[in-house]
Amino acid sequence: MNLVLCGMPGAGKTAVGAALAGLCGRKFVDTDALIVQRHGDIAGIFERLGEAGFRALEREIVCELAPQNGLVIATGGGTVADPENCRLLKRNGRICYLRAAPETLLKRISGDGTRPLLAGDPEKNLRKLWETRKEIYERAADFIVDTDAFSVIRVAERIVEEGRL
Repeated sequence: MNLVLCGMPGAGKTAVGAALAGLCGRKFVDTDALIVQRHGDIAGIFERLGEAGFRALEREIVCELAPQNGLVIATGGGTVADPENCRLLKRNGRICYLRAAPETLLKRISGDGTRPLLAGDPEKNLRKLWETRKEIYERAADFIVDTDAFSVIRVAERIVEEGRL
């Protein structure tokens, strides 16, 4: 059984995932990092292949990781918006939505120019994404953990304490 973290950019998926894996002695995998390792930076992929091309690469990674066992998987912000990705990840995993308010997310991603979907006007684009995706994350999630007022390690500890992993 895997634990899959989903949520908005800045929710803490990568940081919490790494901390959680360390606490539990599991292997941590970040889907975006795997894509970058294999295909180059995400902004470049968006330029070359568009969002649809990026999503196809993302699906390949999900197909590879979903059947494995004992992983903590940090997904990209849009991964679970694809119903097929969600279905594959749930087949052998539980999905945790790391929820944060837009104000928190904006603080966390401030100055990060590596996110193509937030380019231009990061605040406006993030709020629009949040409105579009919050219900998608809630529907995909087996459980939700709020991250606004907690440190990375505290969020990871809460997941363990609640017996979610």
